[in-house]
Amino acid sequence: MPSVKVRNLKNEEVGDVELSDAVFGAELNEALIHAAVKAFLAGARQGTVGTKTRGDVSGSGRKLWKQKGTGRARIASIRSPLWKGGGNVHGPQARDWSHQMPKKMKRGALRSALSERLREGNLVVVEAFTLDQPKTKDFVNALGALELTGKTLIVDSLDNANLLLSSRNVQGTKIVNSRGLNIYDLLYHDKLVLSRAAVDELTALLDPHAKDAGQPETATEEAGAGEAERTEEAA
Repeated sequence: MPSVKVRNLKNEEVGDVELSDAVFGAELNEALIHAAVKAFLAGARQGTVGTKTRGDVSGSGRKLWKQKGTGRARIASIRSPLWKGGGNVHGPQARDWSHQMPKKMKRGALRSALSERLREGNLVVVEAFTLDQPKTKDFVNALGALELTGKTLIVDSLDNANLLLSSRNVQGTKIVNSRGLNIYDLLYHDKLVLSRAAVDELTALLDPHAKDAGQPETATEEAGAGEAERTEEAA
């Protein structure tokens, strides 16, 4: 089980935190991460582009002249794609580009990316990102004390109003909560900063065995209830 030093905003060590092997000790799976990034980017596409076909443009549908005998090319409508102002042929149409990815695969990609950030040494755990007042200067000083340069992703509670207000004008820095963490932000930012509370939340959200802990007891209770019913029927 990996262990990471916990620091305060002055870059002083205030303790250690044990990270879950299931969440922060996963193997690198580049194919899974690539699939998750493609699904995220596809879901971010608007898909609102659209061209007008001959059925969408305005204009009369009357045949301009008779089919034969005029010496001119035959024409059916001024909305023909061959004419200026006519409809478009095979142009892009509005569509939904998103495609669903299984939740287990999304969580697996997040575990793989988080583990890789830890192995790279680009994961920092702070006790709490508390600021006395919403001042950008205090936030920038905290980043400087923690030696965080470049693009930085901070995972903390969105109820931390001082943190949100202090960081919104700092380029290259993004604040998300544990449920808002996505694979694209993990790869786009060079540094990842987690509060101690965020570590616990991510472990609870991404641990594949966390939700299975209560199943054996439930299965035992159901088996016992069924056996009691069979005994009553026999009596």
